[in-house]
Amino acid sequence: MNTPTPHDPIRARRAQVAKWVLIANRVGYLFWGASLAVFFIGFGVGFKSAVATTVIATLIAGAVLLAPSIILGYAVKAADKDDRLHGR
Repeated sequence: MNTPTPHDPIRARRAQVAKWVLIANRVGYLFWGASLAVFFIGFGVGFKSAVATTVIATLIAGAVLLAPSIILGYAVKAADKDDRLHGR
């Protein structure tokens, strides 16, 4: 991604959004990875109520973070590409 110029508030805001999108993606996928790990642990030791609740909660938390961050990530990339194509 291009480094925002100090006089362009739109690019500065876009860079800030891109930073938060990256963080949300990492945390969202971390939740999904934790969900997968807890699922296989539960598969090995038996599915208790706490295991099932943890799997469901981490899946939902990951989805809540990933859905908007993926969409916003594509939006930031498209805006950067549009700026490059039109010489802005």
